[in-house]
Amino acid sequence: MKILIIEDDKLLSESIAKGLKDDFKCEHAYDGEEGLYLAQSGVYDGIILDIMLPELNGYEVLERLRNSKINTPVLLLTARDSIDDKINGFKKGADDYLVKPFYLEELKMRIFSLLKRNGAFEENEILSFKDLKINLKTHEVTIRDEKLMIKGKNYELLEYLMNNKGAILTKDQIFDRLCGFDSDTAVNVVEVYASNLRKILKDYDYDKYIKTMRGFGYMLVEV
Repeated sequence: MKILIIEDDKLLSESIAKGLKDDFKCEHAYDGEEGLYLAQSGVYDGIILDIMLPELNGYEVLERLRNSKINTPVLLLTARDSIDDKINGFKKGADDYLVKPFYLEELKMRIFSLLKRNGAFEENEILSFKDLKINLKTHEVTIRDEKLMIKGKNYELLEYLMNNKGAILTKDQIFDRLCGFDSDTAVNVVEVYASNLRKILKDYDYDKYIKTMRGFGYMLVEV
């Protein structure tokens, strides 16, 4: 799963990413404007947002995100510990609040908790669609308990589709999620990943659930 860390302290940002690397893919923004631009793509499962940022502060980033109907779970980081600051953060749309300095293990547990509340994780960390299941810890994919060999970008695409089942994902969203904003690869590589994934699922008659929205993107939906 993908986390955006918006934090201007690069050492702290890298430290957070290192603490989360076993469970999440992390990307960084070092000021509020860059963070807002990345967050508005809607390709992240969670956002760790510092309040004291250059360009735009965390409150402004959060308010603009919520006004844009981006409902990605946000954990605010701040050196401020007053009740007024916390109330302000929650009023702007924060989902949780952690005061610096903090233990990385606590941050990690709070992120897991946020994603569970938001429905990105089930309690046992299994994503399900009919008989198709993904273990988010081991990346094991099964259909009716039979293991499928789905790896790399094909796995990431399947996880993204299952996390957003019933919703249309544009090719640009999928590309940014799988390849990153600074990739030199062409966006039509998404069609290759979708085709590969369908070929794997075809033996189980599950390819039919990945619908192409012609000229737009893809969605995972029951027929």
